[in-house]
Amino acid sequence: MRMAQALKVDPYKTVFVGKRKEAVARLKVEKGLGRVLINGVPVELINNWIVREKVLVPLRLAEEVWRSHNFYINVQGGGVMGQADACAIALARAVVAIDPELEPVIEKHDYHLLSGDPRRTEPKKPNRRSARRFKQKSYR
Repeated sequence: MRMAQALKVDPYKTVFVGKRKEAVARLKVEKGLGRVLINGVPVELINNWIVREKVLVPLRLAEEVWRSHNFYINVQGGGVMGQADACAIALARAVVAIDPELEPVIEKHDYHLLSGDPRRTEPKKPNRRSARRFKQKSYR
């Protein structure tokens, strides 16, 4: 994606957006002590450890950036795992904007953290129950 390098954005004045399925995460960065708040709740208080680790993947790849900045995330829509992926994408974009040399490290770990995941739900078709499901047909 290379958005941060091409645009030369100021990471402290930019809102970074991550999207996954129906979930949208908006992130703000400021200098600080390494706090990560999701909808006002510290990430350490998230009960589901899989969700917590999925959110923290970009920060574990960039420990020095994590320890010197606070990250405030507002996430809406979708399910729990979609929201976790959206937060991870927003965090990865912010980390690359702060330190562009970490882009190859994050890209090597998971390409979709910087480019986003293009998959979306298929729309429902007319005269059907869902996108693919047909009405049952009876021959007798």
